[in-house]
Amino acid sequence: MENKKYNLLVVFSCFFAFAVIALGAYTRLSDAGLGCPDWPGCYGFLTVPQTNLEVASAQSQFPGLEVEIGKAWKEMIHRYFAGTLGLIILAISVWSLMRRRVRIVPVKLPVLLSFLVLFQAVLGMLTVTMQLQPLIVMGHLLGGFSIFALLYLLYIRLTYSSIPGGDEGAKPYLSWAYIGLGLVVIQIALGGWLAANYSASHCIDLPLCGNETFSRYSFWQVFQLPHAAQTYEYGVLSADARMSIHFTHRLWGVVTAIGLVLIGIKLIKNCYSRVIKNAVYIVWLLLVCQVMLGLMVVFFEFPLLMALSHNLVAALLMLSVVRLVYLIKYKC
Repeated sequence: MENKKYNLLVVFSCFFAFAVIALGAYTRLSDAGLGCPDWPGCYGFLTVPQTNLEVASAQSQFPGLEVEIGKAWKEMIHRYFAGTLGLIILAISVWSLMRRRVRIVPVKLPVLLSFLVLFQAVLGMLTVTMQLQPLIVMGHLLGGFSIFALLYLLYIRLTYSSIPGGDEGAKPYLSWAYIGLGLVVIQIALGGWLAANYSASHCIDLPLCGNETFSRYSFWQVFQLPHAAQTYEYGVLSADARMSIHFTHRLWGVVTAIGLVLIGIKLIKNCYSRVIKNAVYIVWLLLVCQVMLGLMVVFFEFPLLMALSHNLVAALLMLSVVRLVYLIKYKC
């Protein structure tokens, strides 16, 4: 019974982490990242100021800022959920430490998650206090994805312990699977860098960004750090730099798609495990969904819900590759 409760808590934490990622992406995409200019409260309150007296107090503490209640609620709800996820992960860690002598359960992974949550909280604070500095914003996004991936890894370690291994045909391609995971992580990082610099609307054509794409494109501008500014909201880089960031994200998306297809073909041809093959098919299915969503986001001029779906499918694609790597490494 205790083991079942522990497993259910891990499963719940995975769904809750997915919700936190969704709320974070929604907050970012709806330009509500600075809905509350302070941290961890909002305009000096534990919740969003709503009465006339509270709004007047907030404006006196933060002169020159307009209190936008709608954006503030988006930011605070995300913080509430993120804080709750931190408590859930702490509970998993404590439970793992308490049960380590009674039952063989992962301990290092939950403890690592606890430290990662603390680091993620620091990044969340810096995201606000440093006025959406792009490096911090991208790091915060990657931190959220990392927590989600590690929670899922904890789940599959508990769930897939009974699956028999022995597929020697797939084992030689473990390094290929790691390469596939690396491709996906880099693509997610580029997407985070794109979002942090507000580069989405600077490439609105398909497949290029306009007739002057290559004359304006500069690989070095992709990694150009923004100059110091009072706020980085809505971006501070030049239009050409932001176009280059967006176009690089597209180019690497093509590389990632081709890489995952080729790696999947190799695995299907050389392994006989139905579990491994099904894992490849899931990767391909999510890859197709992600490519289609990427095209549709641009074609329909970046609708919020479609852009949000693009973020969430990226997270699921990452998890599907994590699962593939795990199955090859530990079940072959």
